[in-house]
Amino acid sequence: MCAERTIPESEIFYQATRSGGPGGQHANRRATRVEACWNVRESDALTEAERERILERLASRIGKDGVLRVAAEDERSQHRNRELATQRLRDLVAAALHVPKKRKKTRPPKSVDRKRLEAKRRRQRIKKLRKPPDPEE
Repeated sequence: MCAERTIPESEIFYQATRSGGPGGQHANRRATRVEACWNVRESDALTEAERERILERLASRIGKDGVLRVAAEDERSQHRNRELATQRLRDLVAAALHVPKKRKKTRPPKSVDRKRLEAKRRRQRIKKLRKPPDPEE
């Protein structure tokens, strides 16, 4: 699923339930918590490779029925929670489909090696000068 492709709105279904937390009587009487559900196994928007990747990477969030569920209950409005749940679902799928770039192996330049060896030779000369002269020479 490329960056320009998204989950079709027709494949996402929503469930509204009562929300916990603040909101007073409004929250107690209205179903403002929204759960966005998307059936990954039966989606036409995915290639087989993308489907496998999502099922593997989001296995803990996908039920036995193959449905990915994302809930939102941050706002007091059901409409706003629906938008939040949809956005979270899309972000989650995009993150699961993201393939990290392969790391290129790099080697330190030869100049670094030369500098290190030269520094060692300098230290060697300094330490040699500290010793008393060898009588055999």
